[in-house]
Amino acid sequence: MSFPSIAALNQLDPAAFAAEVAPLFEEAPGFLASLAEARPFTSDAAFFEAALELARSMPEADQIQLLAAHPRIGADPATVSATSYEEQGYDRPSAADSERVADELAMLNEIYERLFGFRFVIFVAGRPSASLIPLLEASLRNDRTAELRRGLDDVIDIAADRLNRLRGSDERIREDS
Repeated sequence: MSFPSIAALNQLDPAAFAAEVAPLFEEAPGFLASLAEARPFTSDAAFFEAALELARSMPEADQIQLLAAHPRIGADPATVSATSYEEQGYDRPSAADSERVADELAMLNEIYERLFGFRFVIFVAGRPSASLIPLLEASLRNDRTAELRRGLDDVIDIAADRLNRLRGSDERIREDS
């Protein structure tokens, strides 16, 4: 599957642009509309730089909506996008303790969401679910502002990785990730 060039994306009307880049961001409509208005972009790196700046600077309610567009870590596989399905490892054989891991992730997600008021999002990067438990536990000790920023940064890292995979590249688009 190929993905349009930045030049081609710049030429699309806002709705077509949003539809084209939606899979990168789990279809967060408000964010996508604002990103369409931030065009033109000169490169993939400029696109993600603008996306990161937008994610960090938009109102908190919109930031939380962007995080909520992503599925919970360990969510029911039937409820996630095809891309998230692969990223969260549902396409690979599960470990013998997968039920225990799923239960622990569900409990930690609930605690995290009650504590911070938004969804835990992390760039899974092919790691097994069990390895995310200590990361989620450590995040519970962070302050809310730092955790919101980390989650938003990870949303952009996820999108950059998705674009790389769509383009068949392993080049890093975001250098500060």
